[in-house]
Amino acid sequence: MKALPITKNIWWVGAIDWGARHFHGHTYTTKRGTTYNAYLIIDEKITLIDTVYGPFAAEMMERIKTIVPLEKIDIIIANHIEPDHSGALPELLKHCPQAKVYGSAKAGIGLEQHYHLKLDFQTVKTGDKLSLGKRTLTFIEIPMIHWPDSMMSYLVEEQILFSNDAFGQHYATSERFDDEVPQETLMEEAAKYFANILWPFSHLITKRLAEIEQMNLPIRMIATSHGLSWRKNPDKIVEAYQHWAANETKPKVVIAYETMWGATAKMAQKIAEGIADAGVRYELYDVAQADRTEVIYDMFDAKAYIVGSSNHDSGILPNMVSFMEFLKGLHPRNRIGCAFGSYGWSGVAIQKLETILKEAGVEIVQPALSIQYVPDESQLAQCYEFGKKVATLVLNQ
Repeated sequence: MKALPITKNIWWVGAIDWGARHFHGHTYTTKRGTTYNAYLIIDEKITLIDTVYGPFAAEMMERIKTIVPLEKIDIIIANHIEPDHSGALPELLKHCPQAKVYGSAKAGIGLEQHYHLKLDFQTVKTGDKLSLGKRTLTFIEIPMIHWPDSMMSYLVEEQILFSNDAFGQHYATSERFDDEVPQETLMEEAAKYFANILWPFSHLITKRLAEIEQMNLPIRMIATSHGLSWRKNPDKIVEAYQHWAANETKPKVVIAYETMWGATAKMAQKIAEGIADAGVRYELYDVAQADRTEVIYDMFDAKAYIVGSSNHDSGILPNMVSFMEFLKGLHPRNRIGCAFGSYGWSGVAIQKLETILKEAGVEIVQPALSIQYVPDESQLAQCYEFGKKVATLVLNQ
Protein backbone atom coordinates (compact mmCIF):
# COMPACT_ATOMS: atom_id res chain seq x y z
CA MET A 1 0.00 0.00 0.00
CA LYS A 2 2.92 2.37 -0.53
CA ALA A 3 2.42 5.68 -2.26
CA LEU A 4 4.47 5.99 -5.44
CA PRO A 5 6.29 9.19 -6.40
CA ILE A 6 5.52 10.69 -9.80
CA THR A 7 7.81 13.67 -9.21
CA LYS A 8 9.20 15.51 -6.16
CA ASN A 9 6.51 15.86 -3.46
CA ILE A 10 3.77 14.55 -5.75
CA TRP A 11 2.57 11.01 -5.17
CA TRP A 12 0.28 8.48 -6.79
CA VAL A 13 -2.06 7.26 -4.05
CA GLY A 14 -4.72 5.53 -6.16
CA ALA A 15 -5.85 1.92 -6.31
CA ILE A 16 -5.30 -0.99 -8.69
CA ASP A 17 -8.34 -3.10 -9.54
CA TRP A 18 -6.71 -6.25 -10.87
CA GLY A 19 -9.98 -8.16 -10.98
CA ALA A 20 -12.19 -5.69 -12.85
CA ARG A 21 -13.64 -7.30 -15.97
CA HIS A 22 -16.54 -4.94 -16.62
CA PHE A 23 -17.01 -1.18 -16.56
CA HIS A 24 -20.02 1.10 -16.94
CA GLY A 25 -22.23 -1.77 -15.87
CA HIS A 26 -21.50 -4.47 -18.41
CA THR A 27 -21.11 -2.21 -21.45
CA TYR A 28 -17.29 -2.37 -21.49
CA THR A 29 -15.10 -5.39 -20.78
CA THR A 30 -11.79 -4.68 -19.07
CA LYS A 31 -9.72 -7.78 -19.76
CA ARG A 32 -6.63 -6.15 -18.24
CA GLY A 33 -8.41 -4.70 -15.21
CA THR A 34 -8.14 -1.01 -14.38
CA THR A 35 -6.76 1.55 -11.96
CA TYR A 36 -8.38 4.46 -10.14
CA ASN A 37 -5.74 7.15 -9.99
CA ALA A 38 -5.52 9.77 -7.26
CA TYR A 39 -2.60 12.14 -6.67
CA LEU A 40 -1.31 13.76 -3.48
CA ILE A 41 0.55 17.09 -3.70
CA ILE A 42 2.65 18.01 -0.67
CA ASP A 43 2.83 21.79 -0.30
CA GLU A 44 1.76 24.39 2.25
CA LYS A 45 -1.74 23.16 1.50
CA ILE A 46 -1.87 19.38 1.24
CA THR A 47 -3.91 18.65 -1.87
CA LEU A 48 -5.52 15.47 -3.20
CA ILE A 49 -6.47 15.28 -6.87
CA ASP A 50 -9.54 13.00 -7.03
CA THR A 51 -10.28 9.92 -4.95
CA VAL A 52 -11.02 6.33 -6.03
CA TYR A 53 -13.92 3.93 -6.40
CA GLY A 54 -15.64 3.41 -3.04
CA PRO A 55 -14.64 -0.23 -2.42
CA PHE A 56 -10.99 0.85 -2.69
CA ALA A 57 -11.21 3.75 -0.20
CA ALA A 58 -9.15 1.92 2.43
CA GLU A 59 -6.39 1.16 -0.09
CA MET A 60 -6.16 4.81 -1.10
CA MET A 61 -6.17 6.05 2.50
CA GLU A 62 -3.44 3.61 3.51
CA ARG A 63 -1.27 4.95 0.71
CA ILE A 64 -1.91 8.55 1.76
CA LYS A 65 -1.01 7.72 5.35
CA THR A 66 2.46 6.58 4.28
CA ILE A 67 3.08 10.24 3.31
CA VAL A 68 0.91 12.37 5.58
CA PRO A 69 -1.87 11.89 8.18
CA LEU A 70 -5.31 12.01 6.58
CA GLU A 71 -6.41 14.90 8.78
CA LYS A 72 -3.69 17.06 7.23
CA ILE A 73 -5.43 17.14 3.83
CA ASP A 74 -6.56 20.71 3.16
CA ILE A 75 -7.89 20.52 -0.41
CA ILE A 76 -9.62 17.86 -2.48
CA ILE A 77 -9.97 18.49 -6.21
CA ALA A 78 -12.99 16.79 -7.79
CA ASN A 79 -12.15 16.69 -11.50
CA HIS A 80 -15.05 14.32 -12.08
CA ILE A 81 -17.90 13.05 -9.89
CA GLU A 82 -18.43 9.62 -11.47
CA PRO A 83 -18.21 7.05 -8.64
CA ASP A 84 -14.99 5.48 -9.88
CA HIS A 85 -13.33 8.85 -9.11
CA SER A 86 -15.39 10.14 -6.20
CA GLY A 87 -16.71 7.04 -4.46
CA ALA A 88 -14.16 7.21 -1.63
CA LEU A 89 -14.95 10.86 -0.85
CA PRO A 90 -17.55 10.27 1.90
CA GLU A 91 -15.24 7.91 3.81
CA LEU A 92 -12.21 10.15 3.32
CA LEU A 93 -14.05 13.23 4.64
CA LYS A 94 -14.68 11.43 7.92
CA HIS A 95 -10.92 11.68 8.49
CA CYS A 96 -10.36 15.20 7.15
CA PRO A 97 -13.64 17.04 7.74
CA GLN A 98 -11.92 20.43 7.40
CA ALA A 99 -10.90 19.77 3.79
CA LYS A 100 -12.39 22.08 1.18
CA VAL A 101 -13.58 20.44 -2.05
CA TYR A 102 -13.04 22.20 -5.38
CA GLY A 103 -14.74 21.45 -8.67
CA SER A 104 -17.02 22.76 -11.39
CA ALA A 105 -20.47 24.09 -10.57
CA LYS A 106 -22.03 20.87 -11.88
CA ALA A 107 -19.63 18.85 -9.72
CA GLY A 108 -20.83 20.57 -6.57
CA ILE A 109 -24.46 19.78 -7.36
CA GLY A 110 -23.66 16.24 -8.46
CA LEU A 111 -21.58 15.31 -5.41
CA GLU A 112 -24.33 16.38 -3.03
CA GLN A 113 -26.91 14.42 -5.03
CA HIS A 114 -24.70 11.33 -5.27
CA TYR A 115 -23.66 11.16 -1.63
CA HIS A 116 -26.15 13.41 0.19
CA LEU A 117 -23.31 15.32 1.81
CA LYS A 118 -23.09 18.95 2.82
CA LEU A 119 -19.67 19.85 1.52
CA ASP A 120 -17.40 22.82 2.06
CA PHE A 121 -17.38 23.25 -1.71
CA GLN A 122 -15.71 25.91 -3.83
CA THR A 123 -16.76 26.30 -7.47
CA VAL A 124 -13.99 26.90 -10.01
CA LYS A 125 -14.10 27.58 -13.73
CA THR A 126 -11.66 27.67 -16.63
CA GLY A 127 -8.71 29.95 -15.89
CA ASP A 128 -9.24 30.14 -12.12
CA LYS A 129 -6.08 29.70 -10.08
CA LEU A 130 -5.56 28.13 -6.68
CA SER A 131 -2.35 28.67 -4.71
CA LEU A 132 -1.11 25.64 -2.81
CA GLY A 133 1.93 27.51 -1.47
CA LYS A 134 4.92 27.07 -3.74
CA ARG A 135 2.70 25.64 -6.48
CA THR A 136 -0.39 26.80 -8.31
CA LEU A 137 -3.27 24.87 -9.83
CA THR A 138 -5.34 26.23 -12.68
CA PHE A 139 -8.52 24.64 -14.00
CA ILE A 140 -9.90 23.77 -17.42
CA GLU A 141 -13.58 22.86 -17.75
CA ILE A 142 -14.30 20.09 -20.26
CA PRO A 143 -18.08 19.60 -19.98
CA MET A 144 -19.48 16.47 -21.63
CA ILE A 145 -16.11 14.81 -21.93
CA HIS A 146 -17.71 12.73 -20.85
CA TRP A 147 -19.96 14.08 -18.03
CA PRO A 148 -21.22 17.67 -17.64
CA ASP A 149 -19.14 18.21 -14.48
CA SER A 150 -15.80 17.20 -16.02
CA MET A 151 -12.69 19.37 -15.74
CA MET A 152 -8.91 19.08 -15.80
CA SER A 153 -6.40 20.55 -13.35
CA TYR A 154 -3.01 21.88 -14.39
CA LEU A 155 -0.09 22.25 -11.98
CA VAL A 156 1.70 25.29 -13.34
CA GLU A 157 5.19 24.96 -11.87
CA GLU A 158 5.50 21.22 -12.60
CA GLN A 159 3.72 21.42 -15.98
CA ILE A 160 1.53 18.43 -15.08
CA LEU A 161 -1.95 18.08 -16.56
CA PHE A 162 -4.26 16.04 -14.33
CA SER A 163 -6.41 15.03 -17.26
CA ASN A 164 -9.44 13.34 -15.74
CA ASP A 165 -10.84 10.63 -18.06
CA ALA A 166 -9.01 11.96 -21.12
CA PHE A 167 -5.90 10.06 -22.31
CA GLY A 168 -6.44 7.12 -19.94
CA GLN A 169 -6.81 3.38 -20.34
CA HIS A 170 -8.39 0.50 -18.43
CA TYR A 171 -5.11 -1.20 -17.68
CA ALA A 172 -4.12 -2.69 -14.31
CA THR A 173 -0.37 -2.78 -13.87
CA SER A 174 2.17 -2.20 -11.12
CA GLU A 175 3.89 0.32 -13.39
CA ARG A 176 2.67 3.90 -13.46
CA PHE A 177 4.12 5.43 -16.63
CA ASP A 178 3.90 5.02 -20.39
CA ASP A 179 7.58 4.21 -20.82
CA GLU A 180 7.37 1.22 -18.46
CA VAL A 181 4.98 -0.97 -20.46
CA PRO A 182 4.76 -2.35 -24.01
CA GLN A 183 3.71 0.48 -26.32
CA GLU A 184 1.48 -1.70 -28.49
CA THR A 185 -0.55 -2.79 -25.46
CA LEU A 186 -0.72 0.74 -24.09
CA MET A 187 -1.99 2.26 -27.33
CA GLU A 188 -4.45 -0.59 -27.86
CA GLU A 189 -6.01 0.04 -24.45
CA ALA A 190 -6.00 3.82 -25.00
CA ALA A 191 -7.77 3.40 -28.35
CA LYS A 192 -10.24 0.91 -26.89
CA TYR A 193 -11.01 3.40 -24.10
CA PHE A 194 -11.64 6.19 -26.60
CA ALA A 195 -13.75 4.00 -28.88
CA ASN A 196 -16.06 2.64 -26.20
CA ILE A 197 -16.39 5.71 -23.95
CA LEU A 198 -15.31 8.93 -25.64
CA TRP A 199 -16.16 8.33 -29.30
CA PRO A 200 -19.61 10.00 -29.07
CA PHE A 201 -17.92 13.21 -27.91
CA SER A 202 -15.40 13.42 -30.76
CA HIS A 203 -16.55 16.83 -31.97
CA LEU A 204 -16.27 18.22 -28.45
CA ILE A 205 -12.86 16.64 -27.93
CA THR A 206 -11.57 18.32 -31.10
CA LYS A 207 -12.83 21.64 -29.80
CA ARG A 208 -11.39 21.20 -26.30
CA LEU A 209 -8.00 20.10 -27.60
CA ALA A 210 -7.85 23.27 -29.69
CA GLU A 211 -8.80 25.38 -26.67
CA ILE A 212 -6.09 23.80 -24.54
CA GLU A 213 -3.55 24.37 -27.32
CA GLN A 214 -4.56 28.04 -27.43
CA MET A 215 -3.88 28.32 -23.70
CA ASN A 216 -0.18 27.63 -24.45
CA LEU A 217 0.26 25.35 -21.47
CA PRO A 218 3.55 23.47 -21.65
CA ILE A 219 2.78 19.86 -20.70
CA ARG A 220 5.64 17.83 -19.31
CA MET A 221 3.42 15.05 -17.97
CA ILE A 222 -0.20 13.95 -18.31
CA ALA A 223 -1.43 12.32 -15.10
CA THR A 224 -4.48 10.28 -16.06
CA SER A 225 -7.42 9.07 -13.98
CA HIS A 226 -7.17 5.48 -15.30
CA GLY A 227 -4.18 3.39 -16.28
CA LEU A 228 -0.75 4.78 -17.12
CA SER A 229 0.36 8.41 -17.03
CA TRP A 230 2.33 9.92 -19.89
CA ARG A 231 5.78 11.25 -19.00
CA LYS A 232 8.06 10.16 -21.84
CA ASN A 233 5.99 11.52 -24.70
CA PRO A 234 2.70 13.16 -23.70
CA ASP A 235 2.41 14.56 -27.24
CA LYS A 236 1.96 11.00 -28.52
CA ILE A 237 -1.42 10.52 -26.87
CA VAL A 238 -2.57 14.07 -27.63
CA GLU A 239 -1.83 13.53 -31.32
CA ALA A 240 -3.61 10.17 -31.21
CA TYR A 241 -6.70 11.87 -29.76
CA GLN A 242 -6.62 14.45 -32.52
CA HIS A 243 -6.68 11.68 -35.13
CA TRP A 244 -9.30 9.60 -33.32
CA ALA A 245 -11.59 12.58 -32.73
CA ALA A 246 -11.38 13.40 -36.45
CA ASN A 247 -12.90 9.97 -37.20
CA GLU A 248 -10.04 8.98 -39.47
CA THR A 249 -10.39 5.49 -40.94
CA LYS A 250 -8.44 2.70 -42.64
CA PRO A 251 -9.46 0.59 -45.65
CA LYS A 252 -11.02 -2.12 -43.49
CA VAL A 253 -14.46 -3.70 -43.20
CA VAL A 254 -16.08 -5.09 -40.06
CA ILE A 255 -18.84 -7.65 -40.50
CA ALA A 256 -20.98 -8.04 -37.38
CA TYR A 257 -23.94 -10.40 -37.36
CA GLU A 258 -26.12 -12.78 -35.38
CA THR A 259 -27.53 -16.00 -36.79
CA MET A 260 -30.36 -18.31 -35.73
CA TRP A 261 -29.84 -21.56 -37.67
CA GLY A 262 -26.67 -20.71 -39.57
CA ALA A 263 -28.02 -19.24 -42.81
CA THR A 264 -26.97 -15.68 -41.95
CA ALA A 265 -23.56 -17.01 -40.88
CA LYS A 266 -23.14 -18.61 -44.32
CA MET A 267 -23.98 -15.30 -45.92
CA ALA A 268 -21.44 -13.52 -43.69
CA GLN A 269 -18.67 -15.96 -44.62
CA LYS A 270 -19.31 -15.51 -48.34
CA ILE A 271 -19.46 -11.70 -48.00
CA ALA A 272 -16.10 -11.90 -46.24
CA GLU A 273 -14.64 -13.91 -49.12
CA GLY A 274 -15.67 -11.22 -51.58
CA ILE A 275 -14.06 -8.53 -49.45
CA ALA A 276 -10.81 -10.46 -49.11
CA ASP A 277 -10.61 -11.24 -52.84
CA ALA A 278 -10.98 -7.52 -53.55
CA GLY A 279 -7.83 -6.93 -51.50
CA VAL A 280 -9.41 -5.37 -48.40
CA ARG A 281 -8.85 -6.40 -44.80
CA TYR A 282 -11.90 -7.53 -42.86
CA GLU A 283 -12.89 -8.65 -39.35
CA LEU A 284 -15.82 -11.04 -38.86
CA TYR A 285 -17.82 -11.28 -35.61
CA ASP A 286 -20.84 -13.19 -34.42
CA VAL A 287 -22.03 -10.74 -31.77
CA ALA A 288 -23.68 -13.53 -29.78
CA GLN A 289 -20.21 -14.96 -29.17
CA ALA A 290 -17.88 -11.98 -29.42
CA ASP A 291 -16.77 -9.44 -26.83
CA ARG A 292 -18.60 -6.23 -27.78
CA THR A 293 -15.73 -4.05 -26.54
CA GLU A 294 -13.36 -5.79 -28.94
CA VAL A 295 -15.81 -5.51 -31.84
CA ILE A 296 -16.20 -1.76 -31.28
CA TYR A 297 -12.42 -1.44 -31.05
CA ASP A 298 -12.12 -3.01 -34.50
CA MET A 299 -14.93 -0.84 -35.88
CA PHE A 300 -13.19 2.26 -34.52
CA ASP A 301 -10.79 2.58 -37.47
CA ALA A 302 -12.77 0.65 -40.10
CA LYS A 303 -14.19 2.47 -43.10
CA ALA A 304 -17.15 0.15 -43.64
CA TYR A 305 -19.62 -1.77 -41.50
CA ILE A 306 -21.69 -4.67 -42.81
CA VAL A 307 -24.28 -5.80 -40.27
CA GLY A 308 -26.52 -8.84 -40.44
CA SER A 309 -29.24 -10.71 -38.58
CA SER A 310 -31.71 -13.47 -39.03
CA ASN A 311 -35.31 -12.42 -38.59
CA HIS A 312 -36.80 -13.12 -35.14
CA ASP A 313 -40.34 -12.26 -33.97
CA SER A 314 -40.68 -9.60 -36.66
CA GLY A 315 -37.39 -8.05 -35.66
CA ILE A 316 -33.65 -8.36 -35.13
CA LEU A 317 -32.15 -11.11 -32.99
CA PRO A 318 -31.73 -9.90 -29.37
CA ASN A 319 -27.93 -9.73 -29.14
CA MET A 320 -27.80 -7.82 -32.40
CA VAL A 321 -30.45 -5.38 -31.13
CA SER A 322 -28.29 -4.56 -28.13
CA PHE A 323 -25.16 -4.26 -30.23
CA MET A 324 -26.76 -1.96 -32.79
CA GLU A 325 -28.20 0.34 -30.14
CA PHE A 326 -24.75 0.61 -28.55
CA LEU A 327 -23.17 1.38 -31.93
CA LYS A 328 -25.82 4.01 -32.65
CA GLY A 329 -25.00 5.73 -29.36
CA LEU A 330 -21.34 6.03 -30.37
CA HIS A 331 -22.26 8.20 -33.40
CA PRO A 332 -19.57 6.99 -35.81
CA ARG A 333 -18.88 9.45 -38.61
CA ASN A 334 -17.23 9.16 -42.04
CA ARG A 335 -18.33 5.51 -42.38
CA ILE A 336 -20.16 3.58 -45.07
CA GLY A 337 -22.20 0.45 -44.59
CA CYS A 338 -25.05 -1.87 -45.47
CA ALA A 339 -27.14 -4.71 -44.05
CA PHE A 340 -27.86 -8.35 -44.85
CA GLY A 341 -29.60 -11.37 -43.41
CA SER A 342 -31.86 -14.37 -43.87
CA TYR A 343 -35.52 -14.78 -43.01
CA GLY A 344 -38.38 -17.23 -43.16
CA TRP A 345 -41.62 -15.35 -43.75
CA SER A 346 -40.72 -11.72 -42.90
CA GLY A 347 -37.54 -9.87 -43.80
CA VAL A 348 -38.20 -6.85 -41.60
CA ALA A 349 -35.06 -7.40 -39.47
CA ILE A 350 -32.77 -6.53 -42.35
CA GLN A 351 -34.62 -3.28 -43.03
CA LYS A 352 -34.45 -2.43 -39.34
CA LEU A 353 -30.69 -2.96 -39.37
CA GLU A 354 -30.36 -0.58 -42.28
CA THR A 355 -32.48 2.02 -40.47
CA ILE A 356 -30.31 1.85 -37.34
CA LEU A 357 -27.17 2.26 -39.44
CA LYS A 358 -28.66 5.42 -40.92
CA GLU A 359 -29.61 6.67 -37.47
CA ALA A 360 -26.03 6.08 -36.32
CA GLY A 361 -24.74 8.32 -39.11
CA VAL A 362 -23.44 5.59 -41.42
CA GLU A 363 -23.88 6.20 -45.16
CA ILE A 364 -25.76 3.31 -46.79
CA VAL A 365 -23.90 2.45 -49.98
CA GLN A 366 -25.94 -0.41 -51.36
CA PRO A 367 -29.39 -1.93 -50.75
CA ALA A 368 -29.78 -4.53 -48.03
CA LEU A 369 -29.31 -8.14 -49.11
CA SER A 370 -32.15 -10.43 -47.93
CA ILE A 371 -32.30 -14.17 -48.60
CA GLN A 372 -35.22 -16.41 -47.65
CA TYR A 373 -34.31 -19.51 -45.66
CA VAL A 374 -30.92 -21.02 -46.60
CA PRO A 375 -28.87 -19.51 -49.46
CA ASP A 376 -28.19 -21.74 -52.43
CA GLU A 377 -25.08 -21.52 -54.60
CA SER A 378 -26.41 -18.70 -56.77
CA GLN A 379 -27.44 -16.72 -53.69
CA LEU A 380 -24.05 -17.27 -52.07
CA ALA A 381 -22.56 -15.86 -55.25
CA GLN A 382 -24.71 -12.76 -54.67
CA CYS A 383 -23.24 -12.52 -51.17
CA TYR A 384 -19.74 -12.76 -52.59
CA GLU A 385 -20.44 -9.93 -55.05
CA PHE A 386 -22.09 -7.93 -52.25
CA GLY A 387 -18.87 -8.07 -50.23
CA LYS A 388 -16.70 -7.37 -53.26
CA LYS A 389 -18.70 -4.25 -54.09
CA VAL A 390 -18.36 -2.88 -50.56
CA ALA A 391 -14.62 -3.52 -50.68
CA THR A 392 -14.37 -1.66 -53.99
CA LEU A 393 -16.20 1.30 -52.48
CA VAL A 394 -13.82 1.24 -49.52
CA LEU A 395 -10.79 1.34 -51.82
CA ASN A 396 -12.25 4.22 -53.81
CA GLN A 397 -13.09 6.43 -50.83
